[in-house]
Amino acid sequence: MTRRLFGAAIAAIFALLPLAGRAQDFPARDVRFLCGFAPGGTCDLLTRLLADKLSPVLGQRVVVENRTGAGGLIAAEAVARSAPDGHTVFLVSMANMTVMPVMPGTRMPIDVDRELMPIAQVANVYNILVTGPQARFRDVPTLIALARAEPGRLSYASTGNGSSQHLAAALFERMANVSLLHVPFRGGAPAVVEMAAGRVDMMFGNMPEFLGQIRDGGLRAVAYGAPRPSPLLPLPLVSEALPGFEMSSWFGIAGPAGLPPRVVDRWMEALYRVGADPDFQRKMTENAMEITLTDPDQFRTTINRDRTRWQEVIQRAGIRAD
Repeated sequence: MTRRLFGAAIAAIFALLPLAGRAQDFPARDVRFLCGFAPGGTCDLLTRLLADKLSPVLGQRVVVENRTGAGGLIAAEAVARSAPDGHTVFLVSMANMTVMPVMPGTRMPIDVDRELMPIAQVANVYNILVTGPQARFRDVPTLIALARAEPGRLSYASTGNGSSQHLAAALFERMANVSLLHVPFRGGAPAVVEMAAGRVDMMFGNMPEFLGQIRDGGLRAVAYGAPRPSPLLPLPLVSEALPGFEMSSWFGIAGPAGLPPRVVDRWMEALYRVGADPDFQRKMTENAMEITLTDPDQFRTTINRDRTRWQEVIQRAGIRAD
């Protein structure tokens, strides 16, 4: 979406927001904004970018709290158990809402459909296919040809069974009719080291976590698994060689179930004001993320669609949680 169209859309939404959305009783104090992952990653970066811009818009401090563990579910449970007044929210990942509820072997401490309220999808992180600098392929057609000629020989890294990297590669295998070797790691850093050393061939992952290595020459960017390319790197889409392939890794904001409509409206108003901020737009682009603000109904539609999609991938590939 162009900046002009985005601005027009925001203006239209402001006009439709009810006066009740500008409620006087929210926020009445500091807002706790939980991130389910450790400082330094994509989730933490996005949470802090949003918090920095939300504070002046809401007129209260928006305080980031990193509640790590269980792939973000520790933070999800803390929010689900909080008072439904809008003062405690968290940055929910695609995995929390669409993958974990249908992943065999995952213990869910809460029912995300009954105990959480989706407020808005806020961003999509560009998925990108990367290799080490010495990889035998430089484009997706060559990758597919090699994988078909040498079944099970080419390897891909992930951060564990059921991770977004694992699911993206499983989807690629199915759509390209190839067999690849899955090599899971305990985190992204060791996976990058092994790719740079040539011991693992490739990885589908979040672009912000690869940018430094790509710019330094430690990794080579091949193509975008995302539905759209980032303006940061001129690369083709995987879907150009494999029509229909798409990996969206989105984040949204959710609160506890039972949030009053006026509080949800106030959150939406604040988020659209942040989304219209040119400085926020610039920082998002620089960090390989795109703004994808939606209302609660659209967010629920996305959650239901992606849950159905990934459940099929999980079942066909026989994936289980670690």
